[in-house]
Amino acid sequence: MKDKGYASRPDGPGRRLEIVVAEGLEPLARRELRQIDRAIRLAGDERPGVIGASYAGDLRALLRLRLAASVYLVRHFAVPRPRALLGDEHLRLALADCQTVLRLHPQGAFRTLFLSAAGADSAVLRRLKTELAHRLGLTVGVDDGDLLLRLRRDEAQTGWEWLVRISPRPLATRPWRVCNLEGALNGPVAYAMNLLTAPAAGDVYLNIGCGSGTLLIERLLMGPAKRAIGCDTDPQALACTRANLEAAGVSERAEVQPWDARSLPLPAAAVDVITGDLPFGHLVGSHAHNLELYPALLAEAARVARPGARCVLLSHEVRLLERLLSGAPVWRVEPPIRVDLGGLYPRIFVLRRE
Repeated sequence: MKDKGYASRPDGPGRRLEIVVAEGLEPLARRELRQIDRAIRLAGDERPGVIGASYAGDLRALLRLRLAASVYLVRHFAVPRPRALLGDEHLRLALADCQTVLRLHPQGAFRTLFLSAAGADSAVLRRLKTELAHRLGLTVGVDDGDLLLRLRRDEAQTGWEWLVRISPRPLATRPWRVCNLEGALNGPVAYAMNLLTAPAAGDVYLNIGCGSGTLLIERLLMGPAKRAIGCDTDPQALACTRANLEAAGVSERAEVQPWDARSLPLPAAAVDVITGDLPFGHLVGSHAHNLELYPALLAEAARVARPGARCVLLSHEVRLLERLLSGAPVWRVEPPIRVDLGGLYPRIFVLRRE
């Protein structure tokens, strides 16, 4: 059977891939894919939040991606209806994709199977997932599954695309996250923010309002820093940060301090990198409080930042932050990056201390 792709399919041999990322992070994610393995061939076109590629190398390399939310194997079936997938030839190919993924992980990593598709409760698709689960030694999940399968119409509406996620959980689900506060930052977005700081081993790194520690942990997992500090005034947040640092195995390289980011016990020009997931004014804080908080945070950040220091902030208070920065000549501001966080569209602001 010919494996027919869509218009943006990349040239060259290998398995088709679909890499899902937070919308807005596609340029950084494409760069990371090339760094993982230059044999990855990227598609010329992409949908927002989705990168198409082909790859003939070891799929285990893709499990190291930090910016991807999920990675899927993709196969095209030139059949008019899903019923044809129950035929021996097509079923064997679908099963082979599942087995390819299972072999990437230790035995027992997958226990359940889940099929996401329009009409997933139809007799045909119930039979398909039951047959696959039986042959793979898995059980059919009710709302989710370790082995996640997707079935959808192709763009030309002439066949079907079969997708198999290559990991038992989304890559965005960090294994070190044992404590999760409401409004906690997404791991790939935190990784992207740290990339934008141009991290270096000699950095004095400060994460203001550290919350559950996502930015601090993602930075330490990238490599050493001269000093790495997370600060917050909330005792619950500090305890959560410590628990996650311990689970990530980086607690000995981090300081967790009960500091108010508006009045830091640090000398002037002492910090190379500042990061922060600022209160959006929804789940955390309020717009009225942010009108007072944001100017104080920026002023204190400017005080402790060395000349040339990098500051990367995430905020949904876009107009407020843009207005404050336009009146703050101490910061050189790059164009903000709009990211999709599940229906919220905050911006990543990248600043450099003049």
